[in-house]
Amino acid sequence: MVEPTLPSSNRPSKAAAILPTSGNFLRHDGPAGTVVFLVALPLCLGIALASGAPLFAGIISGIIGGLLVSVLSGSNVSVAGPAAGLAVIVATAIRDLGSFQAFLTAVVLAGCFQIVFGLFRLGFIADYIPNPVIKGMLAGIGLAIIFKQIPHALGRDKDFEGDLAFLEASGKNTLTDIVESVLSASPGAILIAGVSLLLLLFWERMAYRGNRFFAIMPGALVVVVLGIVINEALGTVAP
Repeated sequence: MVEPTLPSSNRPSKAAAILPTSGNFLRHDGPAGTVVFLVALPLCLGIALASGAPLFAGIISGIIGGLLVSVLSGSNVSVAGPAAGLAVIVATAIRDLGSFQAFLTAVVLAGCFQIVFGLFRLGFIADYIPNPVIKGMLAGIGLAIIFKQIPHALGRDKDFEGDLAFLEASGKNTLTDIVESVLSASPGAILIAGVSLLLLLFWERMAYRGNRFFAIMPGALVVVVLGIVINEALGTVAP
């Protein structure tokens, strides 16, 4: 049985087929945009800090990803913005090029190359890069971020948070810094890190069970606020 074909003027658009149009903003777009904003704002600041870039650059990147890319992509469900996996690459590029301004110039030139490659339909070149290489790079970046955060979670801050090199400015390396941070751990820092991890796991489990409040409110944002409150309380009670 063949369904009748509607005239082009009466056919529902692809957007209408995916999302309802009646009250869509208040029911769907509004809450979804609020959640993305609450997640993206601290993420943009954190990735900018880890990349060694100005914090304002993270805000600008979030605005471009949220407004410009979403309009140009043509997709109703895409979200673009700073990626944690690029923090190591950006930090290394800024260090090797000598300044953040030189890194911005390199980014503009890379964008021009991408446009030229797109015009000549050269995207197929990416197919020749093996998946294990990409997965290995992302796994290595993840391990570097985790190892660098362990000393901070234990209260050791010999180097600034954006230092992602294995050999550190203090003359130590990442592994020896972890060992020394274990031996000189701060009870207050351990308390904040432990409560934060437990709250993240609890929040994710409640959101998975379908609780609307836990699904809308980002657990990471709650953890940041709670960590600040605990830190200020400890600074007052037991500095």
